[in-house]
Amino acid sequence: MNLPELLLIILGLGLFEIISSIDNAIVNAEVLSTMGKKSKRWFLLWGLFFAVFVVRGLLPWFIVWFATPGLGPVGALTATFSKDPKILQAVEMSSPMLLIGGGIFLIFLFFYWLFVEEKHYGLIGEKFFHSKGVWFYAVVSVILAFIVWFALKKNPMMAFGAVVGSTAFFITHGFKENAEASEKNLLKKGLSDLSKIFYLEVIDATFSIDGVLGAFAFTLSVPLILIGNGIGAYVVRKLTTGNVERIKRYIFLKNGAMYSILFLGLIMILDSFGFDVPSWLSPIVTFAVVGYFFLKSRKVIKLDLVV
Repeated sequence: MNLPELLLIILGLGLFEIISSIDNAIVNAEVLSTMGKKSKRWFLLWGLFFAVFVVRGLLPWFIVWFATPGLGPVGALTATFSKDPKILQAVEMSSPMLLIGGGIFLIFLFFYWLFVEEKHYGLIGEKFFHSKGVWFYAVVSVILAFIVWFALKKNPMMAFGAVVGSTAFFITHGFKENAEASEKNLLKKGLSDLSKIFYLEVIDATFSIDGVLGAFAFTLSVPLILIGNGIGAYVVRKLTTGNVERIKRYIFLKNGAMYSILFLGLIMILDSFGFDVPSWLSPIVTFAVVGYFFLKSRKVIKLDLVV
């Protein structure tokens, strides 16, 4: 990859991390408003270190290492920059399983949002699908069966990766529901600031999984993921302390995040089946989709101001 491609990937990763973490930033801001100044500073400083290096750094490194155990810990970190043919071959052989698993996870995440979650309707058809929430499990089951069928013909390990991706979705979904229930407890006055900080870090780790898996649609390079997601996490922390109320007014940003997740999931699955997907496609798609819903939100804000 040349320098422009690297910069485009890093910027795309940063934008995706920001847009997929907006809900988390809003939760953090509400909880932080009930905490003392010292606790706020501690969370924003050391919490950022934990969010970037421990969660968004170690998690993608562990996933690559798990998918390609023969690389070892150092090889998993530097694989995409290595010129060793053995390492390149190992990455090439293991990447389809990783990509299809991540792709399934993201597609399931999109359809859960489309069918089940409350939302501002940004496109025609969203209200209809939301009214048919009971069909979510049927739709994702058919999608999984369809993809596993074709994956078995290409590589049985890809089929296994798809099943792992669906399993990861339902496991993390359970943790998310528990985290959302815990958010109410965080706003109670009886909890200490230390308890709130601990809960915020756990919630942040839970919600960061979407961004980490989506990052593999941009690159398999752990250092690039760390840089891009780190920049995004830093911006989210800044939004947490300064502009959350303003961000809330951009009511369709969540729609942009979810449609980005859909396209990134499709890109990962196509890539896993051997389609030639250029490295610039994921960041360009992310910028285009998020930009569309950003402008759509701006239009609504202007109409409200006129009224």
